[in-house]
Amino acid sequence: MTTLQRGDKAPGFSATDQDGNKHNLSDYKGKKLVIFFYPQADTPTCTKEACNLRDNYHMFLAKGYDILGVSPDSMKKQSKFKVKYDLPYPLIADEDKSMINAFGVWGPKKFMGRLFDGIHRTTFVINENGVIEEVISDVKSKEHAAQILG
Repeated sequence: MTTLQRGDKAPGFSATDQDGNKHNLSDYKGKKLVIFFYPQADTPTCTKEACNLRDNYHMFLAKGYDILGVSPDSMKKQSKFKVKYDLPYPLIADEDKSMINAFGVWGPKKFMGRLFDGIHRTTFVINENGVIEEVISDVKSKEHAAQILG
């Protein structure tokens, strides 16, 4: 689980999206940013979460938020996921897990009695000054936009 908390400075990052475009924390200075980390593109729960954010994207824009989705999937897999579900925001292909590790969302998990390392589904809400306003670790995939926007 992440040790980052409300009030902490968001970790700097330089990451590549599904189209090969670079994204850096500094690109979002003066803007509000939602970064949601998910285990794997095009799996049932991740799809519900991504589509819930897509369906409420206009509300995020109205409140001045940009959104980034992050998983360790390849650019190709992220691209297919984005196109298949018409996702309006970039998906970071964090294959080397540099961004995932910077935010501290990689670690031991238990699923169906099996212990393994993976991504803890976590969302960070970052303000215009790069400070974390909210850390959501109990993500409800079908109502995630409401969790973020209150």
